[in-house]
Amino acid sequence: MTEDVLHRDYCPNCKKRVEPKLPDVLPNCTLGNRVLVLAAMLHYSQGLTISQIVDTFNFHLRMKVTPGGLVQMWHRLAELLFAWYEQIQAECLDSARLNADETGWRVQGKTFWLWCFTGVDAVFYMIDRSRGSPALQKFFIKAFEGVLITDFWSPYDAIVCGDQQKCWPHLLRDMASVDEKHSGDKEWQSFARRVISVYREAKKLQAAKATTVEVDYDIAVMQLENRLTTIAGEDWIHRDAARLAKRLSRYGDQLLTFLSYDDAPSDNNHGERQIRPAVMIRKTSYGNHSDRGMLIQSVPMTIFRTLKLRGHHPLETILNALAQTGKIPPLPQKAE
Repeated sequence: MTEDVLHRDYCPNCKKRVEPKLPDVLPNCTLGNRVLVLAAMLHYSQGLTISQIVDTFNFHLRMKVTPGGLVQMWHRLAELLFAWYEQIQAECLDSARLNADETGWRVQGKTFWLWCFTGVDAVFYMIDRSRGSPALQKFFIKAFEGVLITDFWSPYDAIVCGDQQKCWPHLLRDMASVDEKHSGDKEWQSFARRVISVYREAKKLQAAKATTVEVDYDIAVMQLENRLTTIAGEDWIHRDAARLAKRLSRYGDQLLTFLSYDDAPSDNNHGERQIRPAVMIRKTSYGNHSDRGMLIQSVPMTIFRTLKLRGHHPLETILNALAQTGKIPPLPQKAE
């Protein structure tokens, strides 16, 4: 610390006096803030196991840490940053569009579910024992006014939102797997060809929206909706055609939502991309060993991923926040 900083901190007559910052070591932590945040980033963002981090610190860096002590310090860090976790949830709920996806997660050897809700520049992870409405109610604490983009998992149907878009690639992949087995069936070929034709023409229409007269555009959208309704309403004998026709009947009005919004995609690719880093962490960590560990897991994963998505360096951003006086400042928005 320089003499000038010491003067400004402690001289009662200095007009540039500043409040003392938080110490470089958080309460009940034996590691400095930089080392602590780095260790958390290696585990919750890069996917290194606790044993790998402990071995690196003890053997290579000559810093004595234990697995239990490291986890306790991470818990303390997550508690301090929990306000950011809540802020990210609120920003996701206020976004114009929101992608959602879920995948399995292990807690104490049992199957839980990792949920991912992501907007353009925010990612919110939540681990819960439920893959249905109980988990969704924990995230959607208010009505979502934007466009929700998901696969065809039925619990999403009950969410109160402005509109929904179902993922076309999910439907097309399902059709492709059927086509591998029944490509020679004429009825199936007819069903698949007509559905794919609607999708291709919808994408062409979306690309030409800027140069299409509004009335003509609206008429074209209604024609595509009617074609899906017709396909869904036919009496298909082929088992898979009949199964997917029921899906079209149930979700047909949510397959062409993207044509009505400039910023809504026809796929859930963004949600799948943002859940993938957590899946990679799952492969190395094998989940969590306690309910508390499960709760703590979601917080740093959410914060590290969101900061990266917003173009901020997670390590420096968190260190700067910990160095502020009083409570943690708001999470920074997307970097210019």
